[in-house]
Amino acid sequence: MGIIIAILLFSFIIIFHELGHFLLAKANGIRVDEFSLGLGPTLIGKQIGDTFFSIKLLPFGGACMMGEDDTDDMSEGSFNSKSVWARMSVIAAGPVFNLLLAWIFCVILIGATGYQSTEITDVLDGYSAQEEGMQSGDVIKEINGRNVHIWDDVRLYTVTHPNDAPYEIVYERDGKEYTASIEPRQLEGDASPLLGVTSENIERPGILGSMQYGFYKMKYWINYALDSLRMLVTGQVGIQDMSGPVGIVNVVDDVYQASAPAGIAAVVLSLMNFGTFLSANLGVVNLLPLPALDGGRLVFLIVEAVRRRRIPPEKEGMVHFAGFALLMVLMVVVMYNDIMKLF
Repeated sequence: MGIIIAILLFSFIIIFHELGHFLLAKANGIRVDEFSLGLGPTLIGKQIGDTFFSIKLLPFGGACMMGEDDTDDMSEGSFNSKSVWARMSVIAAGPVFNLLLAWIFCVILIGATGYQSTEITDVLDGYSAQEEGMQSGDVIKEINGRNVHIWDDVRLYTVTHPNDAPYEIVYERDGKEYTASIEPRQLEGDASPLLGVTSENIERPGILGSMQYGFYKMKYWINYALDSLRMLVTGQVGIQDMSGPVGIVNVVDDVYQASAPAGIAAVVLSLMNFGTFLSANLGVVNLLPLPALDGGRLVFLIVEAVRRRRIPPEKEGMVHFAGFALLMVLMVVVMYNDIMKLF
């Protein structure tokens, strides 16, 4: 069951990404040759107008083929005949749509379950927060200059920035702001160092509030992705900690098995929460300025906008090809690690 759900969830996220490219291409008068779900040989397809819509054999990935690599095609309606700004909007639309989808999921989740606020409900004995005078009812506003709006923000920062302690925490009490320097401590029985404050306050903000806090929740997932990438680059985590399609299927199955006893609503909300994580990560990663990714293509378009002339297409093609080859090697390594974790 986990495999089927993972394929459906991942396919939906990919198709939404490609829909962003498709809609902006159409809005800019760009011809889309093929819009496909999956990779490999075509299983079924239908020509509608100028576009061939298809489903491929391998149920991962997708494509919106606009002829962007055919630099010799400058005919009317071709990708390369459009202005640099039009092409930039089309390339950026895919990742932006992933972030939009993540926000929609977050709005639904917060509307259904609420969010955990940053209001402190208890200050634990023996920890730095108590010594700094923090009290129940205080509302945490910042940690080391990073704004926090939900308790997930607090938890994420302490987990991903263990070496930045002591933390300078700005909190609000009776309409006034105060600052405390908190050093996490690991007392007897603790699994990890703690700030010494807890929050059990669940807020249900209504429709407009859900839209606002949905944005904050999406921002949390963006920070999650960026902090994870930073930890990967700095060596705090390794390639063995990354997951690919095999690992995603395994996690989706775990989510399904854990939530199934609580009923269909719990399953849908749990999978939507994981889908938020996937969609936000896909959006952030695709915006990275790396060859073969949307972010890499944007770099070349930005350079073109500054120089007012195109970079030689053969040079850009070589860079993207090299980046694609490296990404394929990385995917093989990650998939191998995922398979080994199963045994």
